[in-house]
Amino acid sequence: MEIIPTEKSFGAEIHGIDVRKIHADQFVSIYRAWLDHQVLLFRGQQLNDEELIVFSRRFGELDVAPIQETGRRFVEGYPEIYIVSNVIENAEPLGSLGSGEASWHGDMSYLEEPPKASILYALEVPPDGGNTYFCSMYRAYESLPEELRRRVANFSLKHDATYNSGGYVRQGIPAIDDPLRSPGSYHPLVCTHPETKRRVLYLGRRRNAYIRGLALSESEALLDELWSYATQEAFVWHNVWQVGDLVLWDNRCTMHRRDAFDAGTRRIMHRTQIKGDTRPRRLW
Repeated sequence: MEIIPTEKSFGAEIHGIDVRKIHADQFVSIYRAWLDHQVLLFRGQQLNDEELIVFSRRFGELDVAPIQETGRRFVEGYPEIYIVSNVIENAEPLGSLGSGEASWHGDMSYLEEPPKASILYALEVPPDGGNTYFCSMYRAYESLPEELRRRVANFSLKHDATYNSGGYVRQGIPAIDDPLRSPGSYHPLVCTHPETKRRVLYLGRRRNAYIRGLALSESEALLDELWSYATQEAFVWHNVWQVGDLVLWDNRCTMHRRDAFDAGTRRIMHRTQIKGDTRPRRLW
């Protein structure tokens, strides 16, 4: 097994490993690499749904897949697996998010206890587009001017539950475009990662976000400023997907987005998510 860091300051590719056959010492190294690099890429994997779940459970208890905007919930027989796809079968969408761009976000940050990690496995990929981009929220926080760090240190941010990253209204939630009234959960803008103990800027998603206690115009202006730091090209790495790619990322210290792709091509991904910290304290 070999750990190859990307050309960026985060992210790594793991060579020479079949995730179905990882022994205990290898998993310790993989877990350490995940904490160090935030995003891990394993190419050339050949997993069925059961094997994907078994590997995912090595990182912790799994969440049940959320209800998609179409009303469908999960892979039949595997409630832990969420389908990300643009494919239509028997006049019904196979999965969620379609073929459009998915904006920057952290997975399910609108929950009181967001998942700590996500794993995405590529079954079918389009010939072009549909790439996934990641940004480091450690680097985002570290890049803030000292005065701005002090200013946001004790703020809480509402993470909107109305829309998913593809811009679709979530199942069973009214379409509300007023950040003051939209549903969601508040989390600290600046958090300490529970395992690495590093400081992280925790933004989640931009649409309908609101900083508690500020006038809406002040909140919007401050969030625009923070987002300009968080998504700088220097802090972004992306994966050009291949069939058999498995990507694991730390939701506590990254955000991600997806390029649009040709709706006439097929993209099918299966995703699992590892539950967050369940101790009686907010987020981390």
